[in-house]
Amino acid sequence: MAKPPSRPTATSAASPKPTAKADAGPRVIAENRRARFDYFIEERYEAGLALEGWEVKSLRAGKAQITEAHVYLRGGEVFMVGANISPLKTTSTHVVADPIRSRKLLLNRREIVHLIGLVERKGYTIVPLELYWQRGKAKVCIGLAKGKKAHDKRATEKDRDWARDKARLMRGR
Repeated sequence: MAKPPSRPTATSAASPKPTAKADAGPRVIAENRRARFDYFIEERYEAGLALEGWEVKSLRAGKAQITEAHVYLRGGEVFMVGANISPLKTTSTHVVADPIRSRKLLLNRREIVHLIGLVERKGYTIVPLELYWQRGKAKVCIGLAKGKKAHDKRATEKDRDWARDKARLMRGR
């Protein structure tokens, strides 16, 4: 005798567990909150990173900091300096791991030309904002920025405090 096909129950009809591949959004590795406090961010660009093997493994483990990092342009190329990617303990012994080496950023030629024009002529600076995974590749979000003055920083802090107090008052109602 053949067994009749089983009918789905309420628990089995539920969607399967979400997997890491199903999550389409970027996974943030490191964030530069200080840059948002110190600069007005005008434009954002997504750039790839030229990394070595041990750096990719360290990024997967989340061992990166970009708070001290900055971006500079040289010879039509874009580099990020000061980003600290700490090597893992299991890094190979024959590879000398330099955690603060300069890393090349990968952008389109027209984006690089646009950045060069704004940085050299209008006095903008380029700061890294986020380091994240996008479809298995390490990406950095860089921002074209103008420096804030001290009174601008105070105004930003004052607005943030007021928003926090307002939310606290609304929650208490």
